[in-house]
Amino acid sequence: MSGIEGKVVAITGASSGIGEATALLLAERGATVVLGARRSDRIEALATRIAGAGGEAVPVATDVKRRADLSRLVATARERYGKLDVLVSNAGISPISPLDDLRVEDWEEMVDVNIKGVLYGIAEALPVFREQGFGHFVHTLSTAGLTIVPTMSVYAGTKNAVRAISEGLRQEAGESLRVTTVSPGYTRTGLADSITDPDARSAIQSGMDKIAISPDAIARAIAFAIEQPAGVDVGEIVVRPTAQS
Repeated sequence: MSGIEGKVVAITGASSGIGEATALLLAERGATVVLGARRSDRIEALATRIAGAGGEAVPVATDVKRRADLSRLVATARERYGKLDVLVSNAGISPISPLDDLRVEDWEEMVDVNIKGVLYGIAEALPVFREQGFGHFVHTLSTAGLTIVPTMSVYAGTKNAVRAISEGLRQEAGESLRVTTVSPGYTRTGLADSITDPDARSAIQSGMDKIAISPDAIARAIAFAIEQPAGVDVGEIVVRPTAQS
């Protein structure tokens, strides 16, 4: 048995990109996956695809801006499968732009999704993990938080906020809970679609077209952290294209 087989893993942002790739890989390796995303048609199709390959998956319509949706995602795992081993907080948006543009609504949306969405997941899963005596948080960050560049200050700020929260959570977690952050570099996802500034979107899409790696690479990193023995906590993983500076 792998360290993934038999685990119940809830994933936000599971309808495409890194979330979808992670769900497929973990299901292939024997995990039961609880799929959370706003696009219910996409996660229903993904659940059907996983079931067709012999896996186990259940879709739960989830908007991470709503705490009640995260509550339902976690509750579905417990009610159907009796436990939740891992919560992968992967949902994120990146409507980057120069600060001078004053796209305040975009800033607020990034805070709501990228920070508060993770906090809502912690609020719902942490009591469950404490009661069970085991559990694992996996938070998707970004290399944008490691190297700050123009247009990305707010986006990087949200990712570094989650980095700080994750480290605090790790220190408070004790001996039975694990916390992992994964920072992808350029990855072939639809993240650029959330960018409202046309110049910023064009620049990001150009970089992705040139060097972006498959979301499968990030999925493998997440799987690596999950499959470790209970006494091993993989704290931080950075996965970027070799060509990325």
